[in-house]
Amino acid sequence: MLEIIVQMGGLILCGVGWRHLRPAGLEPVVTRKVLTSVVYYLLLPALVVSVLWRADMGSKTLLIALCGLFAVIAGLLLSLVLCRLCSARPAVNGAVILAATFPNVTYLGLPVLEATFGPWARSVAIQFDLFACTPLLFTVGVLVAARYGTAQAGAAHMVRELIRIPALWAAIVAVTLNLAGVPIPSLLGGFLGLLERGVVPLMLFSLGLSLTWNRDQWRTLPTLIPVIVLRLLVVPAGVTLFASAVGLSGDWRTAVVMEAAMPSMVLGIVFCDHYNLDVTLYATAVSVTTALSLVSLPMWFAWLAV
Repeated sequence: MLEIIVQMGGLILCGVGWRHLRPAGLEPVVTRKVLTSVVYYLLLPALVVSVLWRADMGSKTLLIALCGLFAVIAGLLLSLVLCRLCSARPAVNGAVILAATFPNVTYLGLPVLEATFGPWARSVAIQFDLFACTPLLFTVGVLVAARYGTAQAGAAHMVRELIRIPALWAAIVAVTLNLAGVPIPSLLGGFLGLLERGVVPLMLFSLGLSLTWNRDQWRTLPTLIPVIVLRLLVVPAGVTLFASAVGLSGDWRTAVVMEAAMPSMVLGIVFCDHYNLDVTLYATAVSVTTALSLVSLPMWFAWLAV
């Protein structure tokens, strides 16, 4: 596991280095937007179709979704309680809640699970995300961001954002074909396989491009203690107990717990910017939890594998 994390960290550091060196004079923000757009609109939907079309859509799917729902709701409720006990500005509280609630289950979780357990674990990451995290992100997450920010969020807006997610439509198509027993044509399967190979390296490289650090971020570190504790320790501990209670064991339990132990999601920066939350604080949360997760994830794996 440690060797895998080091390899992942090396690819993330390539993105960090690219951000500072700027080869060919390309702005890192522009480079990241191009790469993430290719992944978001083309490569990730292809991966979702490829994985979910072939996946075993039995009782494990329901259990993975339940664990994902538990992880998000537990992080949300605990962070709400902690924020009520402090006297921070609403913009700060909103950023803290989002950072503590929503893990980076796809852009980091999928590569880590695939490298750790093999190709079968990709379905865990995708189902954890699309059947639990993403629906809650674009409903409850939007409501939280609007509540603590200065922008409004309506039901129509949330529905519009949900139906614009390519991976969600890809999941609906793939699950439908899977349940209907339609075999995947070899030509299409090969084409999807060719596309999906670019997902992991581009995800990790883009994550590195997203990580920032400046002098102003040092002042926000004490505020991030609840985020670090909840995101990397408390929530995955709760998911460990919940997964065992609902009947997940072995590598399946380890995989969902590691998904719950992922650092704060990068997409939250967009939410903070749109709803006028503390963007600097959230960006710091992503950088800090991502760096610390390179230590905490091997610890969770070692403990669960005993």
